[in-house]
Amino acid sequence: MDKVHGNLSGLRPAQKKALENLYRRRIEPGRIGSPELARNLAELSHDVRREVGVLIDRRGRVISVSVADARGTEFPDLRLGENRLAGFHLLHAHPRGGALSKGDLSTLFLKRLDAVSAIEVGNDGRPGLVHTAHLTPPGTVGEEEDWRILPPAQPFEIDEFDLGAQVSALEEEIARAARTREAKKDHERALLVQIDGGEFDAEERLEELGELARTAGAEVVYKELIYRRNLKPGTLVGAGKLEELTSKAYHLDADLLIFGQELGPAQAREIEAATGLKVVDRTQLILDIFALHAQGVESRLQVELAQLRYMKPRLLGAGAQLSRIGGGGGSAGGGAIGTRGPGETKLELDRRRINDRLSFLEKQLEGVSQRREERRKSRERNDVPVVSIVGYTNAGKSTLLNSFTHAAEEPRRVLAENKLFATLRPTSRQGYIEGIGQVIFTDTVGFIRDLPKDLSRAFRSTLEEIGDADVLLHVVDAASPGAEQRLDAVNRILDDLGFRDMPTVVALNKADRAEPEVLAREQERTGGIPVSALKNIGLTELKEALGDAVASVQRAELARQEEARAARVEWR
Repeated sequence: MDKVHGNLSGLRPAQKKALENLYRRRIEPGRIGSPELARNLAELSHDVRREVGVLIDRRGRVISVSVADARGTEFPDLRLGENRLAGFHLLHAHPRGGALSKGDLSTLFLKRLDAVSAIEVGNDGRPGLVHTAHLTPPGTVGEEEDWRILPPAQPFEIDEFDLGAQVSALEEEIARAARTREAKKDHERALLVQIDGGEFDAEERLEELGELARTAGAEVVYKELIYRRNLKPGTLVGAGKLEELTSKAYHLDADLLIFGQELGPAQAREIEAATGLKVVDRTQLILDIFALHAQGVESRLQVELAQLRYMKPRLLGAGAQLSRIGGGGGSAGGGAIGTRGPGETKLELDRRRINDRLSFLEKQLEGVSQRREERRKSRERNDVPVVSIVGYTNAGKSTLLNSFTHAAEEPRRVLAENKLFATLRPTSRQGYIEGIGQVIFTDTVGFIRDLPKDLSRAFRSTLEEIGDADVLLHVVDAASPGAEQRLDAVNRILDDLGFRDMPTVVALNKADRAEPEVLAREQERTGGIPVSALKNIGLTELKEALGDAVASVQRAELARQEEARAARVEWR
């Protein structure tokens, strides 16, 4: 009875025997079923008062019997090709009558079955009309659903429909459409999902997720804000919503599903299993962007360190291949031939290798930090004021640095692109401020709300260099929606680092594109100076404000030094 699946409680031995006998049935290859098989299923379903179904392969063999509806049917664990169907179809009986249910059609689509058929069962246990549906290729004109429902047939006509020819034509059409789409496709096509748990900035977070996806090189073909006060433990959004997203991906030729929330390893696995799509969360997306843009030795080391820290706790659920035994059980103990003796599981081996690599990277970064410390001490000896440029990612910090230092051409020019995290390592350039003289301007890595912890730890030494500055220049993108929230997000990070009380000048960048009322409100709230780094607007006023801030710091330092000298004289 190990081949009969479903709830078998309460069935009599004769009924179980009848279910076993279904395995011995054969039908003509390429057909939905036979009149005799339809009669057997209808009688059994009427007798046990439950749905009874059989899975039939393309050679006409019954490979599975289930006492369950379509969703509860036991399916083989098969890896489906992108341009192929599952290779078997489902024929089952509805003891209460009725055509194909929503569960039948959903199973057809999600399992990529060749077809699904439902037999209506009459009150006397005789088979009635047979309803059949098969998939349609993505982008089929005139089809509103993912499937096509055929006209109902009589049970004695069940072996007249040529399912084999239909499946061959369908797979050929799917393959042709896939080749056409692949020729046109330059990037991975992504669906974006942001959970709205009642946050006031949920829509802005979805837009930011879209920017992250585009920066990573994906083509965003669909995005959705899903309201969920209480998240589902396994899938966040529930099986029904995942089914909708799978259908969207099928029609839009998308292969990537990006969530704005961090997913646990088990959640990612369950969503991947339900949709058949590659699943990425926000943290993984940001790590990928950092890896894409890392140029210097230090930033590459820090990105790899963050990726390994993210990956390590997720090894446990990476699949059965990571838990295979490389050896163990003792030389005289049990275990398969060739695996006996001292050893460890592949999971333990991979975890140990990651730990070794983490230790190596941390030592490498210590050496880089020491060299950076020496450079900082050299600047201190030269007594040159330092201005650190901080702000949300893509606020225009690098463009402002180029404008301040007149570094319009290589090699002094700093990379400035309209994308997130274009700058990952601190870049210093020498500039000039009237009344102060030579000043060092330092561009830092862009901030982002809810910065992943692994990245925050990896870049902490880089961010701590901000504390060596005399003045902070906080650049705010005044033209983007949510400027106030982005400014507050940067201030929270500065507060975590202990730099919130440093002398700060706020530059309201992209003022030429900002709404006048928004600009006026931010000026009043922050005391910021409207500028346009790209068009050199307001830079003179900004330099004057920076000069006043640096002069104030220098006066405070002179006063402190004078007090210290007076204290030493008094002590002597």
